[in-house]
Amino acid sequence: MPTDQLATLYPFLTSLAIGLLIGLERERSAAARAGLRTFSLVALSGTLGALLSEKSGAPWMLGAGLLIMGGMMVASYFKASESDDPGTTTIAAVVVCYALGAMVWFDLEQLAVTLAILTTALLYFKPELRGVSRNLTRLDLVSILQFAVLSFVILPILPNQNYGPYNAVNPYQVWWMVVLISGLSLAGYAALRIAGQRHGTLLTGLFGGIASSTATTLAFSRHGRDSPQLVGMAAVVILLANWVVLIRLSVLIAVLAPGLLRSLLPLLGGGALAGLLVIYLAWRRLDSQANAPKLEMKNPTEIRAALSFGLIYAGVLFAAAWLSDLVGSQGVYAVALVSGLTDVDAITLSSLRLFNLGSLHGEQTVNAILLAILANIAFKSGLASIIGGAALARLVLPGMAAVAGGLTLSWLLI
Repeated sequence: MPTDQLATLYPFLTSLAIGLLIGLERERSAAARAGLRTFSLVALSGTLGALLSEKSGAPWMLGAGLLIMGGMMVASYFKASESDDPGTTTIAAVVVCYALGAMVWFDLEQLAVTLAILTTALLYFKPELRGVSRNLTRLDLVSILQFAVLSFVILPILPNQNYGPYNAVNPYQVWWMVVLISGLSLAGYAALRIAGQRHGTLLTGLFGGIASSTATTLAFSRHGRDSPQLVGMAAVVILLANWVVLIRLSVLIAVLAPGLLRSLLPLLGGGALAGLLVIYLAWRRLDSQANAPKLEMKNPTEIRAALSFGLIYAGVLFAAAWLSDLVGSQGVYAVALVSGLTDVDAITLSSLRLFNLGSLHGEQTVNAILLAILANIAFKSGLASIIGGAALARLVLPGMAAVAGGLTLSWLLI
C-alpha cells in the first residue's frame, strides 16, 4: 500500500478504536440494540463521511450520513415495540460516535478520544449517576444553581482590568474570590454528604488549603457559628487548610528559588511540625465524637459570606497599594505585612522574583515571606474568633499559635 494511503488509514484505525470502546460498554446492556460491531461501523462511517465530504467538496454528505445512522437506530427501536426501553441513550451514543469519527478525520484525534472515554464513562456509570440524582435535595439543586450563576454567568462578563486609586481593584479577581468561597463551601458540603463527617473533613481541609486557606477559614467559621455540631469539624478543616499553606509555599520556593530553600525550609518545617501535632489532637477529638448528631449545612454556597469577603478582599488590596506608594521600595516588609493578610502567594511570588532579579537579598526575602505568613495567620485567627465565636476560637487559636510559634522559634534559632 502506498505511503499516502497508509497515512489515510490511520484515522480510520483511531475511529475503529473509538467505536470498539463505546460499543464494548453497550454490548453489556441487554436493552441496547447496538453493540461492538454497530458502533465500530458507525465510527468508521463518520470518518468516511468526513473524507467524502472533503474530497468531493459536498459538506452535505457528512450530514446525510448522520441522518441515516440516526434514522436507522430510531427505526430499530420502533420495530421492537415490546421493549420498555425507548433506546434514547443508545441512539444518542450512536450520534456521538458518528460525530467522533468525523472529528478524527479533521485532525481532532486527541479531543475525539478524550470525548469517547468520557462518553463511555457516562454510559457505564448509569446506576451511580442515577443514585446521585435521586439523592439530591432541593437545597442541593439550589446551591448548585447559585454557584453556576456566580461562576458561569457573572464572572465571565466582569472586566479583567484594574480600577480605582492606584489601580488596585480588579473586578474579575475580586469576584473570583467570591466564586472560590462559594465553591469551597459547596465542595465541603458534598464531601460531607459523600464521605461522611470524618473523611469528608480531611478532604475539605486538604483541598481548601490548596485553593485558598483564607476562603476556607471564612466559610467554615460561619458553619461553626451557625451549627454547634460543626464546631469540631470546622476547626479541623481550618487548621488543616492553613497547614497545607506551608507545604504549598515550600513547593513554590523549591521550584522558583531553590537557593532559598535551605533558609526557608527550616522555618516552614518548624511551623508545619508544630501545627501537625495540634491537628492530630483535634482529629482525635473529632473521632471520639463519631456518634454526634447528623450534620446539616443550611446554605452550602454561602453567597452572603462570599460577597462580604469580596468587599474585604478589595479593601485590603487597596490598602496594600496605598501603603506601597507611601513607603516606596524600602517598605517591602510593610507591604508584606499588609498584603499577607489575604494572600500569602502573591507576596511570596513577588518576593521570590525580586530575589532572582537581585533586588532583594536572601535575608530580606526570608523576612518578607515570614511576615506575610504571620500576618495571614493573625488575620485568619481573627476571622475564626470573630465569625466562629468563642467555641471555635478555643479549638482554632492553639493550632494557629503553634504554627506561628514554630515559625518564629525556627527563625530565631537560624
